[in-house]
Amino acid sequence: MKIYTKTGDSGETGLFGGARVSKDAARVEAYGAVDELNAVVGLVRSEGLDDDLDALLEAIQSELFDVGGELASMPDKQNKLTVPLIGEAEIGELERAIDRADSELPPLSTFVLPGGTRAASLMHQARTVCRRAERRVVTLRGGEEVRGDVVRYLNRLSDLFFTLARLVNHRANVADTPWKGRERAPS
Repeated sequence: MKIYTKTGDSGETGLFGGARVSKDAARVEAYGAVDELNAVVGLVRSEGLDDDLDALLEAIQSELFDVGGELASMPDKQNKLTVPLIGEAEIGELERAIDRADSELPPLSTFVLPGGTRAASLMHQARTVCRRAERRVVTLRGGEEVRGDVVRYLNRLSDLFFTLARLVNHRANVADTPWKGRERAPS
């Protein structure tokens, strides 16, 4: 099977179910941002994480693929999807993962700057790309039907990436960098 089809050369792409839309449509923006997030998670995983974190992120990558598939389908065609839809179980697992990671960490008393180890920095990048994906899905939901569980999942996932960034630094004995407000120049 060839990787190129030439069907997108006119600036349109096909959705699951056969509909064709512009490549800059809100739906394409939404699932494209989720795809970008999945690629960033793959980059994080290439950093040689602890086995528990790598397994968690591998599961999340599969879930993100499912989210992308749902978003790449018109709502009236989603019942024909062969992938399971994200729901309460997956959102609950993200919350449990946040709680497990948080239990290893000192309490957060200030805002922290993205940084520390390379893996933690990439986790922060995943967090910001996840927030963008969430915004794109919210934009899509303003004009088309999108299940609320998709937005909730992405919202919780960005919280997990923040917590995991702190955990990766903590396990490496690298302190988070606290944000220190700059003094305002007199006017």
